[in-house]
Amino acid sequence: MTDAAILAENEPATGPDLTHQIRESILAAEFAPHQRLIEADISERYGASRAAVRTALLQLASEGLVERLPNRGARVRAITVDEAIEIVEVRIGLETLCARKAAENLTEADARELRALRSDIEDAVSNGNLVEYSRLNQELDRRIRDLSRHGTATQLLERLRAQSARHQFRLPFHPGRASQSAPEHIAIIDAILTKDPDAAEAATRAHLSGIVNVLRALD
Repeated sequence: MTDAAILAENEPATGPDLTHQIRESILAAEFAPHQRLIEADISERYGASRAAVRTALLQLASEGLVERLPNRGARVRAITVDEAIEIVEVRIGLETLCARKAAENLTEADARELRALRSDIEDAVSNGNLVEYSRLNQELDRRIRDLSRHGTATQLLERLRAQSARHQFRLPFHPGRASQSAPEHIAIIDAILTKDPDAAEAATRAHLSGIVNVLRALD
């Protein structure tokens, strides 16, 4: 490792980088719902100043991941199933738009990447690797957002994803869900690969409607 790399590795987290690190820790369940986020502890954990931690927590509160408690600091906000369902209902409008745009914007290089992702999804399901399947689902969502080239929809979806990430991660582990959702994801990919915006929209809507039904069952 070079001297520059060592310095970068040991450099305290600040600003957007710190916000990103705390956000990812929350999404990875390193902090539990309702867990208090004590500024001194977070400052030590990430090597950041108390002021930087306070700013990051305020940003995460505006995203709905953290809630501020009067005279008690902050804690991880717990998203109810009802809220998660509402979030998916909003996502339907945004993700169907992104799927349409992705089908319209697809290049041959994009198509090669999507075909590889399609194969990886099929392999993960056939091997029963649900953790990898969950990761690939998130990768597919991100790839479609990128292909859409729709900045506003992408920003809104990333914020909604952060709020409902815990529920999303649980879905592939719901009995029978992976065998049902995998063909839905394949249908979305195939519609984009054939550059059919209407089919991409319909497949995305069907998939997200299925998520709403599963969330209701989880309640």
